Amino acid sequence: MPNLVGDVSSAARILPDLEGEKLFIKSAKGAYLFDDKGRKYIDTALGFGAVLLGHSDDSVNAAVSQALADGAAPSWAHVREHGAATELAKHTGELTKVMFTNSGSEAVHLACRAARAYTGRGKIAKMAAGFDGWFDDVSFGNVTSKEATFEDGARPSTNRTTLIRFNDFADVERLFAEDQDIAAVILEPMLANAGCIMALPGYLKHVQDIAHKHGALVICDEVLMGFRLYAGLAGLREGLDPDLASVGKAIGNGIPVSAVVGKPHILEGFEQNRVARGGTFSGNPMACAAVTTTLAHLDKCDYERLIQRGNDLRVAIEAIFESHGITVTTSGYGNVFGVWRSAKAPVTYEEAAKMANPAFTKALHLALREAGLTMMPSPYGRIYISFEHSNIVIEEMKVAFEKAAAKLSAQFANA
Repeated sequence: MPNLVGDVSSAARILPDLEGEKLFIKSAKGAYLFDDKGRKYIDTALGFGAVLLGHSDDSVNAAVSQALADGAAPSWAHVREHGAATELAKHTGELTKVMFTNSGSEAVHLACRAARAYTGRGKIAKMAAGFDGWFDDVSFGNVTSKEATFEDGARPSTNRTTLIRFNDFADVERLFAEDQDIAAVILEPMLANAGCIMALPGYLKHVQDIAHKHGALVICDEVLMGFRLYAGLAGLREGLDPDLASVGKAIGNGIPVSAVVGKPHILEGFEQNRVARGGTFSGNPMACAAVTTTLAHLDKCDYERLIQRGNDLRVAIEAIFESHGITVTTSGYGNVFGVWRSAKAPVTYEEAAKMANPAFTKALHLALREAGLTMMPSPYGRIYISFEHSNIVIEEMKVAFEKAAAKLSAQFANA
């Protein structure tokens, strides 16, 4: 009997067997994964968004290896920590104060603590079906949970968390009419973990304005989208003025690192040791080396070209399936998007839940894997591309989708 619960340490890694065989990855380089049988796959999960430069970037690996050689856990302040914070703060606008953590869930947890400490209020409002980490407080109302859909007047709530409906302009106003204990609202640039549901024009700014009007803070959860559209926070590009943000994933190119960034007056309680924080591995030398080196690379990267490459792929995927009698659409951005078995992308989670087709996405995952491409099997999954997904790789992806669509046509062709 295996000792590892469910064969994995994170449930997101669970994949269906292909012809009775489980997938175990041995190594990764650039845009590719290699399994324990020596087979090669184009990767579109990319550490669930953490890998943006491409797997095993030589310069990032070298910097991390040197940090490891210099001592993995020096306990006290070390020479790489301030430099990493300075480099990160150069990319985060007025959010100039930095606290490093180890995972996105930790960063969101710490941002929520900061908001509660600053406002003296107890509740955090999050987007229903949004994913802001797996800790108990903010996992409430995650995608597929019964709480993620609700009627007016029946808002799901706990002592520490309450929900609002994404893209519902009136619902956030109702929230503050119903509850005066809201410390902060967590915003995502799009509902990425619900299949890349895009924000309607003006929606994010509307939520921010209502929150600030009622004395609540705004936390941008940028763990997934931060640094993916450009070398900075997606919320700032949308014209937002958040008080705090959680970042992670892409800032370390796969090395475990995350951070809270915030306005100085919001984080003053931590500076004065009035608010507790900790973490044996927070801001460790390897993480800081990864951040400094990764950000230096991202500053030189051609994001516009990457996103255009991905948008071309989206158009090709839709056309390939259409040629085989299957209607699909995509939603999101060029370098992170979802695929829907539908003629149009969902605008709300309620629409997404009705469109979700687990049988189709599982069959698509298996067909693509057989063709040498790995993709999330969930109907709410995403396709990522990295800077190592060159034009050649994109063409290889199109071939894989062609093979998959041909295989699925008999079962899923339009009625």
